[in-house]
Amino acid sequence: MSNGLEPVRILLFSASLRNNSLNTKLATLAASIIEKHGGIVDFATMSEFDTPSFNQDIEGEGDFPAGAVELKKRLLENDAFIIASPDYNGSVSGVLKNTIDWVSRFRPHPFNGRHAMLLSASPSESGGNPGLWALRMPLEKLGTHVFPAMFSLAKAHLAFDSDGNISDEALSKRLESNLKSFMELVEATKQYKTLKGLVAEYA
Repeated sequence: MSNGLEPVRILLFSASLRNNSLNTKLATLAASIIEKHGGIVDFATMSEFDTPSFNQDIEGEGDFPAGAVELKKRLLENDAFIIASPDYNGSVSGVLKNTIDWVSRFRPHPFNGRHAMLLSASPSESGGNPGLWALRMPLEKLGTHVFPAMFSLAKAHLAFDSDGNISDEALSKRLESNLKSFMELVEATKQYKTLKGLVAEYA
């Protein structure tokens, strides 16, 4: 879908540290869909971004944990990011929120002006959707453009077939449609920035 231009690069990770996580399964499926439509996926694990509890005394000494440094680097290397995030008691996981708090202390803000899409998978009827609304708040506070269409997979422990695809055809098509729309938005933004830079260069 890049139309001869450089394809979009998307950082994608599950915010769960658990082996066999439903959100990791959803993230893996999303990665295959993005690649199918010509995007480049930088697939990461939450363990790469895990951080100790935020402590402003440590931050004041300029000593950022490796997980925060790594997430900052990967955010800047890619055009956008997607998180498949579990719902913990109706909110965002403490592991992810803690890492966001650390990364928010970098200047300039690595989240500011970036595009993001949020996914969730849960055995519950809500599919983890309350946690996504909680996750939107700090990201938007930090200047991230969070894609309006969030995708939550309810009863996710029963939703995947043996190949890792979503069994329900309507849900499968909706996930693909949402991801494709997100990619088109990111690509349009990337093209605009490129053209704007060319105009400035030759003006």
